[in-house]
Amino acid sequence: MDPGVSQIVFIEYCHDIQPQGIAPFRSLIPLPAKSSATLIFNLGILARFPYHLYIGENLENQMIIYPAIDILGGKCVRLRQGDYDEVVEYSDDPVEMAYRWVDEGAQALHLVDLDGARAGITINNDIIEKIAKTCGAPVQVGGGIRTVEAAATYLDLGVEKVIFGTVSIENPLIVMAAASQFPGRVMVGLDIKSGKPATKGWLETADLNPIDLGKRFSEMGVAGIIYTDISRDGMLIGANVEGVRHFANNVDLPVIVSGGVTSLDDVIAVKKLAEYGVIGMIIGKALYDGALSLKEALVLVR
Repeated sequence: MDPGVSQIVFIEYCHDIQPQGIAPFRSLIPLPAKSSATLIFNLGILARFPYHLYIGENLENQMIIYPAIDILGGKCVRLRQGDYDEVVEYSDDPVEMAYRWVDEGAQALHLVDLDGARAGITINNDIIEKIAKTCGAPVQVGGGIRTVEAAATYLDLGVEKVIFGTVSIENPLIVMAAASQFPGRVMVGLDIKSGKPATKGWLETADLNPIDLGKRFSEMGVAGIIYTDISRDGMLIGANVEGVRHFANNVDLPVIVSGGVTSLDDVIAVKKLAEYGVIGMIIGKALYDGALSLKEALVLVR
């Protein structure tokens, strides 16, 4: 690459909103300076340019950090170990929070509809749609997605990937159908509580082996698994690196780590799991409380 080129912008046509007569395409555009990348990026957003813009290096060759935006009652919150009685509010505007993380360099965002997770239906669609269509980074969403129709709705709203949780355990045929209908855009959230998968907004657990489930998900054709250690979620005590390594090493699917990533040392430790199939990490409370700088963490994974 020309040494004067500091960034690469991936432009991938969003096939679910393709205008008539325009074919999907994927291209690489080398830009001479960061300011140019930012200018094109902002022009795309202001003009509601219907493309996903990826600022930075080739995302396929680096670990992705996903800032978490959990939505409850229309606000950006964090739960302590998934407990709805342990809520900390960080912002009354999740959309502005999304803009903040993208401005700081986030390559993608992880959204959770906590109202939906508890109710079993998608609830915060309007907020999620606005984030997906205007923040300028690909968005993955979980919480309350329990039908193929719900997944389709989110994808139509501009969401890049949908995450099935409870239904992947209670009715896996739905996940299989969604994965077949939307290849590469369906993921499964495997939330572990006391060694068992949790369901229904982490309020219940199933007597199943996580690795066996992971292998089953692989056969369904899903795009990957988000592995959350609930005991560490929101606790700022570090990621369960050994647990993730054991899981990822035994499951033939890309894995995204969630729960407990607190420090730059944690970021480095998770990055080392790339050889086992770990492709990213979700960070929440550590970013909101200032225990971890997103900009510094991004430097470490490039």
